[in-house]
Amino acid sequence: MEISEAQRKVDQWIKEVGVRYFNELTNMAMLTEEVGEVARIIARRYGEQSEKESDKGKDLGDELADVLFVLICLANQTGVDLEEALEKNLAKKTGRDALRHKNNEKLK
Repeated sequence: MEISEAQRKVDQWIKEVGVRYFNELTNMAMLTEEVGEVARIIARRYGEQSEKESDKGKDLGDELADVLFVLICLANQTGVDLEEALEKNLAKKTGRDALRHKNNEKLK
């Protein structure tokens, strides 16, 4: 699925199922909450914290999709074309970091 299609699908879901978008501040708080859920899984599954029994059934993919969903909501309601924004961002990073990572001794 292309990003523009994902933006359209989320918008359609919001209009048909979700009634309306939550306001931007609410969605920002929700995004923070969802990122925290991803962080919890990563810290326990891949980091040094022990995984609690209640966390073992958590699906990282589902939690990442929750982050993506809220991020798309924020983009839609603020008029951001995420495909265009990502293309510009990758071009910026490529120009800025063309040699930086290749020359980073820590990455060798």
